[in-house]
Amino acid sequence: MDLKTRKRWSLVILLVGLPLYIVVAVTLVNWMDRTWGRQPIWIELLIYVALGIIWAFPFKRVFRGIGKEE
Repeated sequence: MDLKTRKRWSLVILLVGLPLYIVVAVTLVNWMDRTWGRQPIWIELLIYVALGIIWAFPFKRVFRGIGKEE
């Protein structure tokens, strides 16, 4: 995949995919609250941090070298 295509895909991922992923993450935590009750704040923070890191792993190849000139 050339650099121009990766730049376009990275914009799509950041502008469309990431907000959708955030909605899914918040929905997951809300589901956990309904199912098991409110968790301590540190557990929720740990879940949000883990989900915040996990989303980027499948797109590592797309984001690599985006800041370089063509």
